[in-house]
Amino acid sequence: MTNHSETTGPSDNGDIAYDRPGPEHQVTLRTPAELADALPYLLGYRPEDSIVLVALHDRDGRGRFGGRARLGIPPSSGDWPSAARQLAHGLITGSERRGAKPEQMVAFLCQEPAEGESGRQVMRRLEPLAQKLRIECGRLDVPVIEALCISGGRFWSYCCPTDGCCPDDGLPMGLPGTSVLAAAAAYAGIQVRGSLRQMRARLLPWETAGAVEQEIALDAAGMALVPRILDEARRAEVAEETLELAERVMRRFAEAPFIAGADPADLRDDHLLEYEEAAKLILGLQDRTTRDRAAEWMEGDEAAPALRLWRALARRCVGPYGEHAAAPLTLAGWVAWSTGDDLEAREALAMALGADPDYLFARLLHQACNEGLDPESVRRCLRTERQGRAWSKSGGTGGGEPDETDTGHKEPAPGHDMDPVPTDSSRGTGGSCASATPQPASRRRRRSRTDGSGPASPGRDGTRPATARADRAHPGACGAPGRPRPRTRANGAADRQDIGGPGRGPARGTPEGDV
Repeated sequence: MTNHSETTGPSDNGDIAYDRPGPEHQVTLRTPAELADALPYLLGYRPEDSIVLVALHDRDGRGRFGGRARLGIPPSSGDWPSAARQLAHGLITGSERRGAKPEQMVAFLCQEPAEGESGRQVMRRLEPLAQKLRIECGRLDVPVIEALCISGGRFWSYCCPTDGCCPDDGLPMGLPGTSVLAAAAAYAGIQVRGSLRQMRARLLPWETAGAVEQEIALDAAGMALVPRILDEARRAEVAEETLELAERVMRRFAEAPFIAGADPADLRDDHLLEYEEAAKLILGLQDRTTRDRAAEWMEGDEAAPALRLWRALARRCVGPYGEHAAAPLTLAGWVAWSTGDDLEAREALAMALGADPDYLFARLLHQACNEGLDPESVRRCLRTERQGRAWSKSGGTGGGEPDETDTGHKEPAPGHDMDPVPTDSSRGTGGSCASATPQPASRRRRRSRTDGSGPASPGRDGTRPATARADRAHPGACGAPGRPRPRTRANGAADRQDIGGPGRGPARGTPEGDV
């Protein structure tokens, strides 16, 4: 097999991740075997059905790991050229915007064999995809110095100088946790959370017998809530009821005994949340204003129970209500990002875009998280909204005006401008603070609109469908008049493509850099 330039450096997490300043724990990797072993530590999880690119930057003649990007392998080979182009362009141009174009690239193709298929057959089948990755990176003057296929517990190199370099059956992967890199990662506090499938399972809709009962509860809640939500005079009542119910459930979660392990903890939360409560919360959060107020539970003692609630609600968006998961998934991604968990944040936000590719709040948060921006500017804005609302309720007495120091009336950090989400003029509400994400100044111009309206979906005439949710056609509307039960495609519009989802192709209309 080929050797490559020595690569050193700390690891980070994410579908697109960039190194940040901090203590360095250097480990030198000299062989493809060591590179293959390093992949889970570079991402923070074991990728499945994934294309992964890792940027290398030169430092004193050595390669240093930079940004990392992952995309699900499209099931159709006809989508491979666009997937390779999207991944290479997103990572390289994103690195350039951060001031450091990669000098080299390492590529990984990870896919388990199908029934009756061998790892070698997987390697051969994916070889054209590896070649396309090398071509796309080469077009941007960043050579791929190593490309590995990992399948069935073995790995192969696509960069062998001779046909006889790699054994036909590949080389075995090392036992997890036994390498020098594993020891260094443990010392540095870097954790591998398991597989990507395990991470996504915490946010995917139920496929159990309880899903039928939850769908019935959603139908009943829709019949009761939609007429009230469509009534402008009563919409605020629904918002207050939704937020009060959410606070009660969060207190219930916070008071529950601690349980170790993600699966047992999620099961406990599912038992603590009633079907009717989940239905009311899911429908109530389709109102953009209600969702934005719920986003204020993003730090301190409120963050952990809020994140647990948003995960639980995402699991309850069953059957034809799959598209409704965009709201709780976006909130889960936001709280995870706000509390420093970029890995879960990227996955939750990618899944929100999979549920609804037009969900602008998720799109902007995903882009900002991918680019490594600081969420503090959004937190400051949300604190300002919350404190200002509390001050207004008190009649402006007793507490004085909101404290500018605490409420965030400061200039954002350089490169972290606040840019409100474009809003539809038909919404009847202005731009919300929670619908703002830190954006590079160069990007603000692209989203400006002369008519003040939000973007229409591709292929539409500018109007919204009758089943459009609240953050599109009407403030708080779960459906149009005469359709009290909002319906979507089964399984959350399964024909839509999910950024970062395993086995999916490149997403349509995604922002530059989101892969």
